[in-house]
Amino acid sequence: MTKENIATWFQGLQDDICQELEALDGKGKFQEDKWQRPGGGGGRTRLIEGDLIERGGVNFSAVHGDLPDNIAAALKIPDKQFFATGVSIVLHPHSPLVPIIHMNVRFFETSNGLWWFGGGIDLTPHYVHPDDSKLFHQKLKGTCDAHHADYYPKFKVWADDYFYVRHRKETRGIGGIFFDRLGEQDGFTRESRFDFVKAVGNTFIPIYKEQVARNIDRPFTEKEKKWQYIRRGRYVEFNLVWDKGTKFGLDTDGRTESILMSMPPTANWVYNHQPEEGTAERETLGYLKKGINWI
Repeated sequence: MTKENIATWFQGLQDDICQELEALDGKGKFQEDKWQRPGGGGGRTRLIEGDLIERGGVNFSAVHGDLPDNIAAALKIPDKQFFATGVSIVLHPHSPLVPIIHMNVRFFETSNGLWWFGGGIDLTPHYVHPDDSKLFHQKLKGTCDAHHADYYPKFKVWADDYFYVRHRKETRGIGGIFFDRLGEQDGFTRESRFDFVKAVGNTFIPIYKEQVARNIDRPFTEKEKKWQYIRRGRYVEFNLVWDKGTKFGLDTDGRTESILMSMPPTANWVYNHQPEEGTAERETLGYLKKGINWI
């Protein structure tokens, strides 16, 4: 299983997901920008704006070259020659009652043979509904359990810790699974790790379709749209302040437009906004914390 094989599979995953999302949206069509990285490699950025999805991106990249000194030091990698490939997705819906969803699956390798996989799926509802959250986590647990019993409990905690807006002391959403540096630890092979990553990638569309079907026909108010913009502001704060993928892309001279495609088209910041007690907005804030057992 070579790095080229892995990159080819990720390209196919991008194609399949884009086709499924166009059919689900019904109107929007992806526009594609192919780009080259000055230091080596490139990718395909695809953006959609439609009836369901106000703005969404499905990106593929395969880049290589020299790691900057600060990245090599942070990753504790003596060999600075690297190859990285993956697919990254963020979908911002029109409706405040349909959640934001994010997925990333990736592979990293150095020229001296060090390698690992990373990624995950997480959900950011503007309004948290326990039943929807339970279904989301059940599907992720099923995917994880098919590969190893320890995956879901470990990766669920990892997501809670990673998608945490520390300066707000709240989670970005209801979490999901997150994993990184999955290599040959505990006897796993390159093939078994990749099988799991492929399963995560193939879980994305069924999970998203279910969340859309449960919420797309629910009417919403102007108050709910304003709350959506405030929650999108929190999403922006996390991505720009804490997200390691954003920092890695910018530090390795990635394509800025592709890296920042995760930003929503419209967001808002209201000074010292405090939802009233007894409102759905206040209830949602109560769910934005680590350690909730959704299953």
